Amino acid sequence: MKFVLEADDRDTQRALVRLNLGPPFEVIIAPAIGPRTKPKALNVALPFARGAYTVVYDAEDAPDPDQLRRALDAFRGAGGRLACVQASLTVDNTADNWLARMFTANYAGQFDVFLPGLAALRLPFPLGGSSNHFRTAVLRKVGGWDSYNVTEDADLGIRLYRFGYHSAALSSATYEEAPARYRAWLAQRSRWYKGWIQTWRVHMRRPSQLLRDLGPAGAIAFQIFFAANVLSALIHPFFMAGLGYALFAIHTPWAHAIMNHAAPIFVTGLTSGYASTIVLDLIGLRRRRLLAHSWVLLLTPLHWFLLSFAAWQALFQLLHDPQRWEKTEHGLAATSRLSRSRSSRTSHRGELRPQPLPPMAAIGPMRIMQSTREPLRGDGA
Repeated sequence: MKFVLEADDRDTQRALVRLNLGPPFEVIIAPAIGPRTKPKALNVALPFARGAYTVVYDAEDAPDPDQLRRALDAFRGAGGRLACVQASLTVDNTADNWLARMFTANYAGQFDVFLPGLAALRLPFPLGGSSNHFRTAVLRKVGGWDSYNVTEDADLGIRLYRFGYHSAALSSATYEEAPARYRAWLAQRSRWYKGWIQTWRVHMRRPSQLLRDLGPAGAIAFQIFFAANVLSALIHPFFMAGLGYALFAIHTPWAHAIMNHAAPIFVTGLTSGYASTIVLDLIGLRRRRLLAHSWVLLLTPLHWFLLSFAAWQALFQLLHDPQRWEKTEHGLAATSRLSRSRSSRTSHRGELRPQPLPPMAAIGPMRIMQSTREPLRGDGA
């Protein structure tokens, strides 16, 4: 396990030294050049990876205990063109508030319905940024991650397909803490939108080549996830404003014209967008056995307004600060589905006693390595 730290992050470096972790833990000091992003850190660590498989988890993740074994079985049961196995991300702090519940519904729709469907059809899909299990050799072949893309996972998922590989969805859960406070939520969502726009621009530099690489169905899936996803968020307030004007300003001749010609477009666009989102998320919540939280989908129009604001903020940042990484603070959750589930199992089976770790002196000192490698700049440059 590797910790990649910035050269000037003295506090974290000292904290890890005090822990005196031994193998298999290693600390890698990233060079003080290039962007200070997650994909840069991943690229710095990649040359030090010695295993046949490389796995990416976020620090706050809690994957199912057997997830690594199940991912390995998936690789062994597939051909060499399987480059990545994406586990299903799910929100742990669902009961915190309506934002966390909406996050839970969105994750259920995406990771338990949409992505498995694309994977079953062998279509390209963006990775989730965490619980990614890769063939290390393939990662190196495709150039690792784009250090300058703030959604490096989305870019890499498409790039793997363009190199002739594919990804699979793994029915194994990884619990994450969703931002339940608006400012933290906005920072994360705006970073995602900005990265999706970056990814779309990069891969659309040569549209004809993209079509050849992904095929017609793959190219359509790419446009739906990136172009349509971002565009729908950007235009949503204009559709709502146009519909409101058509409905409530009918006393003017202009309003009659809008009502007759434009209102059906506004109504069709909004209802189809809401309906597709709600149905997808409902199916996901049912598969997660979380239908008790489905009431939050009644707030979909409000949520879309927030998404619109995040998309416009992302567009502004893309023009003025494209590599800005909006970090998400964790450790703020008030509830935990995973802890409650474990407490329930403990009460039925008796106390679960953790096994003691071996003394640090017995497994040796932690290795600290200095990387002099410049960050890889992929197509997102």
